[in-house]
Amino acid sequence: MDLQGKKIVLGLSGGVACYKAAELCRALIKQGAQVHVVMTEAATHFIGAVTMQALSGNPVWLDQWDARMANNMAHIDLTRGADAILIAPCSADFMRKLAHGACDDLLSTLCVARPHGVPLLVAPAMNVEMWQNAATQRNAATLRADGIQLFGPGAGEQACGETGLGRMLEPEQILDELVASFQHKILAGKRVLITAGPTFEAIDPVRGITNLSSGKMGYAIARAAREAGAEVTLVSGPTALPTPFGVRRIDVLSAQQMMDAVMAGVEGQHVFIGVAAVADWRVANASEQKLKKQEGGAAPALEFVQNPDILATVAATTSLSGWPYCVGFAAESENLVEYGAAKRERKGIPLLVGNIGHHTFGQDENSIVLFDESGHTVLPRADKLTLARQLVSEIGKRLEARSLLT
Repeated sequence: MDLQGKKIVLGLSGGVACYKAAELCRALIKQGAQVHVVMTEAATHFIGAVTMQALSGNPVWLDQWDARMANNMAHIDLTRGADAILIAPCSADFMRKLAHGACDDLLSTLCVARPHGVPLLVAPAMNVEMWQNAATQRNAATLRADGIQLFGPGAGEQACGETGLGRMLEPEQILDELVASFQHKILAGKRVLITAGPTFEAIDPVRGITNLSSGKMGYAIARAAREAGAEVTLVSGPTALPTPFGVRRIDVLSAQQMMDAVMAGVEGQHVFIGVAAVADWRVANASEQKLKKQEGGAAPALEFVQNPDILATVAATTSLSGWPYCVGFAAESENLVEYGAAKRERKGIPLLVGNIGHHTFGQDENSIVLFDESGHTVLPRADKLTLARQLVSEIGKRLEARSLLT
């Protein structure tokens, strides 16, 4: 659980999006967080304090003069020992208070009185015209300049019937952003291009050749890279996985389509990670019509040609500019150490990640081996997001070391 033991002060200001705060509170608890809810008077018009108390398992705080706090200093005591203050929803009016340091209720006062080092995170929620208003945009700019992180807002239908920017992010998106805020930004300012999932090589309009890759590892790496501060583009073969929040996704089907998408976007990238299980061959004589069974049971004669080598092609471009830093993946069925080391040298890349294919495809956990010029390192079995974060950290360290040498 990513938030195990974290103390989160969850603030609610007035807005219909308070209903999402209930689901967000439950999600935080499921991730192991201790949640302490503080509500403005306006928030109580949209959701009851009793509801938030039941969901959080802790008393809800409404009044800075609440006598339950022995020293009458809830604005001080609630944030001491907190790991983050999260305002969701954060109304236009409450953004104004934060931007100008107002202290006219418990929530605004504890935000101003929070200890140095306790992050303040806000999820804006308001009508599209309110969000686009010049005063709101000035306040948003002030919050960012003050080091306050804004989660969103999102775009879509709003309770008022209008459509556009201003709606609060969904609870799961806010949760992902909160988790990301605790991760080390080792790839801050970097651009990362990742391939993930299987490819599909057509035999005819309804049949094709593919593999068992689920895309889970590649999608986990995309999330981990974004958590680490990178701008991430994910070129994905066919999967049923949701796009990691904040990641740009390009959908492709075949190896050639993946190659085209990668080469169109690789310029200017700092890191390329080829996680996708790309088909080595495609059918040269694919039929334009569905193939029918032949009398006597004769199978169609399929001819194959080799697909382009995406990783080797990208690696060849690094000889000109030194970028991107290339990371490959190898799924083997045997002799992983021998084959992985050989593949890294053959591809001409600084880092290769190896695993046993039938132990990882479709699974939520895995163990991987990192191959570089110094040899190989085993990362013990763990869930794929944990391994992805470890891999991203290793890549970040190598980029830092590389920058010191240039």
